[in-house]
Amino acid sequence: MDTNLQKYLAFIKTVEYGSFTKTAEILNYSQSGISRMIHDLEKEWKVILLERGKAGVRLTSDGLKLFPFAQSVCCEYEKLLTKVDEINGLESGLIRIGTITSVATHWLPNIIREFKNNYPNIDYELLMGNYSEVEQWILEGRVDFGFLRMPANHELDTVFLEQDPLLVVIPDDHPLAGCDRFPVSALCDFPFLLLGEGINADIAEILQQWDIKPDVRLTTWDDYAILAMVESGLGISILPKLILQRNSYRVTAKQLDVPAYRKICLAMRGKKTASLAVKRFLEFLPYRNR
Repeated sequence: MDTNLQKYLAFIKTVEYGSFTKTAEILNYSQSGISRMIHDLEKEWKVILLERGKAGVRLTSDGLKLFPFAQSVCCEYEKLLTKVDEINGLESGLIRIGTITSVATHWLPNIIREFKNNYPNIDYELLMGNYSEVEQWILEGRVDFGFLRMPANHELDTVFLEQDPLLVVIPDDHPLAGCDRFPVSALCDFPFLLLGEGINADIAEILQQWDIKPDVRLTTWDDYAILAMVESGLGISILPKLILQRNSYRVTAKQLDVPAYRKICLAMRGKKTASLAVKRFLEFLPYRNR
């Protein structure tokens, strides 16, 4: 996207969300990057566009006059891209995605919904698997791209997306439900339910780092089965925060006293050789948390 258009989009989204932080998350920039783009526009146009305050940001009188024109420019640019894509054959196509469960459940619906608004005739194929399976599908060309934990195979091009906290999941009536942070040392004190290969690699790093050997009573591939078992008081577990969104189970999630994370990325064999449909799809990744 043209640099000026990026600035206009940053301006529009900052007004819509009333926050530099939220805009940065949506557009996949740093907060300082968004602030700098707004500042550049104000310097270029010789006006103050936004008032900054404790409650967030809002348009100044000058900003209010200019805002609809910036919206119009971005809207026309989207129409231009759509027409170019039609000429280049993006009226139909198939995007094949390798994904882990949490991404398929909580990110992809948002991304695909927004993408479909612009490209309604594109079809999708989702292959669900663990990290190693998704990585293999990418290397074999079975999927166009996939979602993995970092670090990924060095042969793949990766785009870092988010750092997802790993949280201890316990029943609501657990003795440590009232603590601010769950002690790493206490992982050995209760029956442990282990999510199988994939997430297991993230958990293994924590346990190895602190020489913790939990009393593993059950291992399963299904994260929702883990939540059901924890709810029933059969043990505790560690799950990524992304899995716990829109969670209806009667469980409590606690951050460890030594915070731990998994780094989620998008990976593909080569950005340059990706299809036009895939390249356009990647532009919609910032919509994952909407």
